[in-house]
Amino acid sequence: MEEGYENNGNGRERDRDRDEIYSKAVRAGKRTYFFDVKTTRGSDLYITITESKKRFDKDGLKVNYEKHKIFLYKEDFEKFVEGLNETVSKISELRENGYSGGELVQDNQVSNTNFNYTTVEFEDLDK
Repeated sequence: MEEGYENNGNGRERDRDRDEIYSKAVRAGKRTYFFDVKTTRGSDLYITITESKKRFDKDGLKVNYEKHKIFLYKEDFEKFVEGLNETVSKISELRENGYSGGELVQDNQVSNTNFNYTTVEFEDLDK
């Protein structure tokens, strides 16, 4: 574990060097999302969004938490929310219009290009 961090028992490391102002946990299936408001040393506010997924070792005995974190700074709040809202609206629109998958949708245009994706697990990266 990195210096300046401590594990709080729920798969999150707490940064002791930053003040946590607000925290909201959202449980969604096998994942938990944490929305934390923190302060910089200069007293500016920023958001960390952490996805935490509980994982077990090969024996199923030891619990690990796979985490991904995004730092979102005040100058990006408006554009981030705008992009997120547009993306969620696009998903609703595509569902209403019978989107069946396999089509690339970008900037209100649909391409008939089909892509074959391979699922890559983080464990595969060490191989």
